[in-house]
Amino acid sequence: MFKIGFIGLGVMGEPMAANLLRKGYPVTVYNRTPGKAAKLIELGADEAPTPAAVARSSEMIITMISNDDSIREVYYGEDGILGALLPGTIVMDSSTISPPLSRQLHADIGAKSSDFLDAPVTGSKPAAESGTLTFMVGGEIEALHKVKDVLQTMGRKIIPMGPGGSGSTAKLAHNTIVGINVAALVEGMAIAASGGIDAKSFLELVQSGGAASKMAELKTPKFLDRDFSVQFSLALMLKDLRLASQLSDELKTPTPILETVKSLYQIGDSMGFGDSDLSALAHSYEQWINKRITNHSDAEDFTAAGSAEAAAPGADAASSDAANLDRRRSERLALNVPLKVSVYQWEQEGSFTGHLIDCTLRDLSDSGLQIVSDAPLECDMFVVLYFPQDAGLPPVTGRIIRIESSGSSFRYGCMLAGLAPYQRLLLENYVNKQIALAD
Repeated sequence: MFKIGFIGLGVMGEPMAANLLRKGYPVTVYNRTPGKAAKLIELGADEAPTPAAVARSSEMIITMISNDDSIREVYYGEDGILGALLPGTIVMDSSTISPPLSRQLHADIGAKSSDFLDAPVTGSKPAAESGTLTFMVGGEIEALHKVKDVLQTMGRKIIPMGPGGSGSTAKLAHNTIVGINVAALVEGMAIAASGGIDAKSFLELVQSGGAASKMAELKTPKFLDRDFSVQFSLALMLKDLRLASQLSDELKTPTPILETVKSLYQIGDSMGFGDSDLSALAHSYEQWINKRITNHSDAEDFTAAGSAEAAAPGADAASSDAANLDRRRSERLALNVPLKVSVYQWEQEGSFTGHLIDCTLRDLSDSGLQIVSDAPLECDMFVVLYFPQDAGLPPVTGRIIRIESSGSSFRYGCMLAGLAPYQRLLLENYVNKQIALAD
């Protein structure tokens, strides 16, 4: 049985390594971010301090890392794999990276009298957990045959693609289809929602007709539950589409659909959905059509504020919400809803981006929110507010316009920006529920 080194313990890597441990393989693990190995250590893994330490103790090394720069760090950096690689080791990378980098790794690892396989996977998190991934493999077929049993522990299908770099090329072509497929599904749902079609009925139709796909099967439960937790993140899909675009340029292959869909994911990422599942592309379409494209147990579809069609059937509920808000303003009921906030400051001296702090939602006004935090911020800073999952709200962008200090804490008036009318109603409904719970 191979002594295996596994580097990269993220959404995909951790369950892949866990399946190897459950089958009895001795596994040594490493992750660049500390603290990710605890579950695997409980299953019997050893943890190494560096990639080089993994290489020195392994007969086979598997890497599952997010991008080209991270791969270069792990393989070529100080204490990297290549500096400690033992002759005869089989190295396999299951990341999605550029084909030129895969070919470079083939050459450099071959020069160390070892074998390299570029073997990205498809199936996302559920398949990684169940051991049903599909491997698309570039490299020498003899090396693949030696480690076939290892791959079958983590996957159900192994497809040789050709010489070094072929696995990476196949993965980018495959993920181009996946990204287009999900975007097409969301766009069709937006049309159906705009036409008053129930999302559950429409998705049942999709899966029963010519539009059926693996993505529709995987994403239907997530859409219906508005569960945008990560199976495969929107940011990673955008990264893959960018690599596919670069590859198509190198191959002189026209890809007009790829370029359009890449732009859609760029919009989703810029709106703050990069760390959510790629199905969170739905939020972009919801802002454009001013209504939800999926059902939710806690809310109906909302159209623009002031719409006569929306007001009539929900008049009693709207009156109740207004009464709650009026009561709130008169009694100043305390809200203590925990928020995560990313802080941005642009085009100023000492500009910075992406600092994540803890805040509390204290109040909702006509123009924005009041949040409380111990972190000192400045006027005109931009923030992205992330609500608890039960709120069913996407990240919301705002600008700090007022600051009040109280001891070691600060109250910030935050003017909201780009909030669609239906999202405003969802936010008010959520705040009203918190009021009711506080009573």
